[in-house]
Amino acid sequence: MDTAATCSFEYTLERVLYMAIELDNNRWKLGFTTGFGQRPRERDVPARDTAALQREIRAAKRRFHLPADCPVLSCYEAGREGFWLHRYLIHHGINSLIVDAGSMESRKRRRRAKTDRIDMEKLLRMLIRYHAGDEDVWSVIRIPSTGAEDRRHLHRDRWTLSGERNKHSNRIKGLLASQGISLSVNGNLPEKIDQVRTWDGSPLPPGLKDRLLREHERFRMVEQQMKAIEQEQRQAIRNPDHPSVTMVRDLMRLKSIHIHTAWPLAMELFSWRQFQNGREIGALVGLEPVTHQSGETSREKGLSKCGNARLRSLAVEFAWQWLIHQPDSELSLWYEERFGKGSSRVRKIGIVALARKLLIALWRYLETGEIPKGAVLKAASV
Repeated sequence: MDTAATCSFEYTLERVLYMAIELDNNRWKLGFTTGFGQRPRERDVPARDTAALQREIRAAKRRFHLPADCPVLSCYEAGREGFWLHRYLIHHGINSLIVDAGSMESRKRRRRAKTDRIDMEKLLRMLIRYHAGDEDVWSVIRIPSTGAEDRRHLHRDRWTLSGERNKHSNRIKGLLASQGISLSVNGNLPEKIDQVRTWDGSPLPPGLKDRLLREHERFRMVEQQMKAIEQEQRQAIRNPDHPSVTMVRDLMRLKSIHIHTAWPLAMELFSWRQFQNGREIGALVGLEPVTHQSGETSREKGLSKCGNARLRSLAVEFAWQWLIHQPDSELSLWYEERFGKGSSRVRKIGIVALARKLLIALWRYLETGEIPKGAVLKAASV
């Protein structure tokens, strides 16, 4: 089974070389230092030029009179470069961190200058503090294994295609609405276009008709690709070759969970992450409440909304389905008792709480085999 590329920082009195990398599409800005009070050494290298990166690391060790085998601690912000640079650094014996840029401390009292040099120096200062034991300076990204990352492409591609399909459908409906016509977008649309008439009984203008047909071809192509992805997913479930696919199959045993819910939940959330408790799950998806307390004043500020927005939206959608298909489950009864008689706003607030509880219940189900109380399994296995 694949293992994630990880590293741990432990405080030590041994001299180390700190390195911060400010990534850009064309140039990378490197910053090196040995601690607070030491002016950083700044260098620019071409983006993705690993040979130049290694040369600058060796030059920095000579500049600060460090031995060649001196440990190097590095960091950079999560972005378009993904995880490959982290894996490269780990492979070459360099401890690496990928940090969430949104979690970094920032001054909000006044406007502040922002340059690559300022960002690089800030990364260096926070890296030194983190290495000294201050883990609250930022949030560190957990790195998936190469296999776990690759298995996420299938459902993420479907998410992208789903958005494109909606764009094509809405564009077709908008073009028709400009002529006072309303039609459903499906496979019979070309035949309907030949038959419809505008307000004065005339057929659609030829330029508009051709554009609608081209748009419909793109719509159909996206639909075919989505069907191919679903077919590939179902084939994998029938012949699981990895524990993550087995998790998908186990989730789909529960009534109300279909493949488009089970697959992303397993690949994004449950298959490669190690949770200690339910609170960690809620925090990852952004379903944890944020408390504001000052003196005798204490109130809830709402959800943190940090983490994976796609999973958060999926969890809420799944919670509504759970109420429909699992009405006698303990969680559904809890929701109906507490929120069922409230207004639509109260019910929407309650569904978020139900979504969090459901994710925790599914995690326990996959970890221990404990079926959520009162939940019903499907009549036949997937």
